Amino acid sequence: MVKEVERKFLVASPAWRDRVEADIRIRQFYLAAAPGRSVRVRIGDGVSAKLTLKFGSRARERDEFEYSIPLAEAQEMQAFAVGRVIEKTRHHVRHRGYLYEVDVFGGMLAGLVVAELETPEDVPDEMLPDWLGREITGESRFYNASLALGGIPEIAA
Repeated sequence: MVKEVERKFLVASPAWRDRVEADIRIRQFYLAAAPGRSVRVRIGDGVSAKLTLKFGSRARERDEFEYSIPLAEAQEMQAFAVGRVIEKTRHHVRHRGYLYEVDVFGGMLAGLVVAELETPEDVPDEMLPDWLGREITGESRFYNASLALGGIPEIAA
């Protein structure tokens, strides 16, 4: 088990694009989701797949279990998805030694760009990149499970 400690931000400008180190196309869907827990399948670049279980309702910290699964089985599981399938491209961007994952959503969520910073330490605001916008850590409507199961946040509409 891993403790997932993350902060989430809306992205305010495209200045991060000049610093992209890598990107991956992601298709993900949920097999189950309830307050404080979710079961997700994520397919990366159409070549690998992972099953992830997350537990906890604290805004910045949750327990996470993640397992590689056969791609063919992941593709079959999509038939059991609840809600919509999320399509996004994840970009890896470094700033002051920290790795940010910038997700650019597609499909019905096009226009939504969210950055995540996973680190157990508190990063002071003055160390955050200028291209970050409002912090949305703890705003459940921006969690991927909520995006799959619920409505589109106003910011993305």
